[in-house]
Amino acid sequence: MNKKETFNETSLDTLCASLCYALNIEKPACANEANPLLTEFIDKAFGGEKADKIVMYNPDAVAEWIYLKYPQLVKEIKELSDIEVPMQTVMPSVTPVCFGTMYTGAQPSVHGIMKYEKPVITIDTIFDALIRAGKKPVIISQTDCSMSKIYLERNMDYFIYDTIGEVNAKAADVLINGDYDFIAIYNTNYDYVMHRHGPESLEALSELRYNSITYSMISNIIKNHYKDKNVLLGFAMDHGCHEIDGDLGSHGLYMPEDINICHLYKAFPKEK
Repeated sequence: MNKKETFNETSLDTLCASLCYALNIEKPACANEANPLLTEFIDKAFGGEKADKIVMYNPDAVAEWIYLKYPQLVKEIKELSDIEVPMQTVMPSVTPVCFGTMYTGAQPSVHGIMKYEKPVITIDTIFDALIRAGKKPVIISQTDCSMSKIYLERNMDYFIYDTIGEVNAKAADVLINGDYDFIAIYNTNYDYVMHRHGPESLEALSELRYNSITYSMISNIIKNHYKDKNVLLGFAMDHGCHEIDGDLGSHGLYMPEDINICHLYKAFPKEK
């Protein structure tokens, strides 16, 4: 394993306010302040304007060390993105805890998910902020996953399917139809296979490759269907992973392999 012994400095809790800044809406009540690296990028990329739409592709468990070690498997992500944003996720580094922070901007002790459980978050979230601002958010995810549960009970649309193929097909349909201002697309495929075969297994790395190809598909749809809009696209995972005995994969610990993640963003300025 290509280990990194230090932790990234910027917390995942800075992302939510950054996305709100991009859309020119108020951040949720408990969100930490925005990430200056992202806000400066947004200002420059859109020439001082804001984004009309944000598309967040959320692959589960794609660690920074995996992204760095296998560049040939994530070449579309690297080539199609404008900026890399190293971040430190929250503890425990498990899916509902980390996604709870990603879209509330709050630490786990504030948003309320402190372990691997999937209650509906009741504090203010980016989805609530979007609705208050008159914008339309949507979550597209798999049955029983964290993203299909912890942000329920809002006046918004949820498309929940049993398979990754159905999720990504619906994502393409939603993008082409253009009805939403904030689209969160969750894929659990790498995480699912990593747990069963190990982070660097052929099976898991094949899913990493699939994530890169899916990101390329999303990017191409945005490029071809939103020429009159400013669109921000993100490749934004929740946490990392590490290998355990038995050639299996896991996460949840305070170690660089689990904590260090690297988000990537692409800006699509509208054509003048």
